[in-house]
Amino acid sequence: MTDARLKLFESEKISTAVLKLAIPTVLSSLVMTIYSLADTFFVGMLNDSVQNAAVTLSAPVLLAFNAINNLFGVGASSMMSRALGRKDYQSAYRSSSFGLYCAFICSIAFSSLCFFFNDQLLVLIGADKTTMEATRGYLKWTVIAGAAPSILNVVFAYLVRAEGSAMHASIGTMSGCFLNIILDPIFVLPQFLDMGAEGAGLATMLSNSFAVVYFIILVLSRGKNTYVAINPRYISWQKYIVIGVCAVGIPASIQNLLNVTGMTLLNNFTSEYGADAVAAMGIAQRLNNVPFSLANGFTQGVMPLVSYTFASGDHKRMKDAILFAAKIVISALLGVSIIYYAASPALIGIFMESSTIVEYGTKFLRGFCLGIPLLAIDFLAVGVFQAVGKGMYSLAFAIMRKIVLEIPAIIFLNNIAPLYGLAYSQAMAESIMAVLAIITLIILMRKISRGTFSDRAILQ
Repeated sequence: MTDARLKLFESEKISTAVLKLAIPTVLSSLVMTIYSLADTFFVGMLNDSVQNAAVTLSAPVLLAFNAINNLFGVGASSMMSRALGRKDYQSAYRSSSFGLYCAFICSIAFSSLCFFFNDQLLVLIGADKTTMEATRGYLKWTVIAGAAPSILNVVFAYLVRAEGSAMHASIGTMSGCFLNIILDPIFVLPQFLDMGAEGAGLATMLSNSFAVVYFIILVLSRGKNTYVAINPRYISWQKYIVIGVCAVGIPASIQNLLNVTGMTLLNNFTSEYGADAVAAMGIAQRLNNVPFSLANGFTQGVMPLVSYTFASGDHKRMKDAILFAAKIVISALLGVSIIYYAASPALIGIFMESSTIVEYGTKFLRGFCLGIPLLAIDFLAVGVFQAVGKGMYSLAFAIMRKIVLEIPAIIFLNNIAPLYGLAYSQAMAESIMAVLAIITLIILMRKISRGTFSDRAILQ
């Protein structure tokens, strides 16, 4: 590790260290959200709700990629940062190689399953006779051909960020995002290749492939100045590596699968009200992804610092980093929520000019707004649990949020306020989760301060 990256983790002013790690990650996360909005925007320019619904219905399948991203990206990066904090550099190499190659193998398996069970998948995600072929075309490129580059792009970014190179991690992901925004109109619009939703999928696959090439070149050019190992000889099946990665990664993966389940259920309920309602919900969900990206980006950005300081024993620095991050991200999400609520009709109208879709989407987005500020607390707590190796805490939170709170809220609210009640399930769940997050963080911090929970205890 270079002196600059060592200083960032060990002696840089807390506000400076957090912002150096978090801002590039937030920017990268926001750009990724913007490029997913780009698919919706350019497909929406066709003024064809069927094409727009295809992108919306495919979203849960693309979100399922994060199950693999989280398993091997979050798991390996947490293990890697904690190993660096202990100055255990061999474990850092082995963790990164294990995560990278397992992610690749799983991405190929995911693509194969989607190819062989394509018809069943389309029915599962809510496609009907009207939207079936458009959705099939979009999934062909984003999932069947594009799973590997999409997943490796994210996992590489996690691993590069884990050793303090947040800027390079962001450049890699953002380069692919910007390429996607350039390619979208060329492939989608009728004055060019006129491929519709399928063209948006092709643009996504090509842009993710470009990002993966960037990361491979970056790692190769660094030689011995990186702990991201793409050489397969570093792959290790040692028990402590496998358990260390999976103890954080499996709960993070399950957490994401529960998110997919919730989104699929939401889309299936919405699809009962027609293609316009599905298209409007898709636009509102993608706009809602912006504050999600803010919260997630800030959390993922600060995680390497939390992991490193926890493993090195500098618990005061760890607590200061968490508190500073909390102040920034809560304030940011509160601002986004206020802007969204006031500007909902204009924001929905950017993507589609249909008055029906704008009316639906405005009500959906305003429902989402009520839960946005609370996301910061929930996301930050889960990030801390992952950073210190407490994967089961994050799993418990995921089960509580989705199975115990949000999914029942979707069913209940749809019954008492058909269609429009669906958008308020997030606010109901997050209001309870925020309280639980604060209580659990306080208890965890006290355990760390007393020495009853440490990184070495996790490895034993």
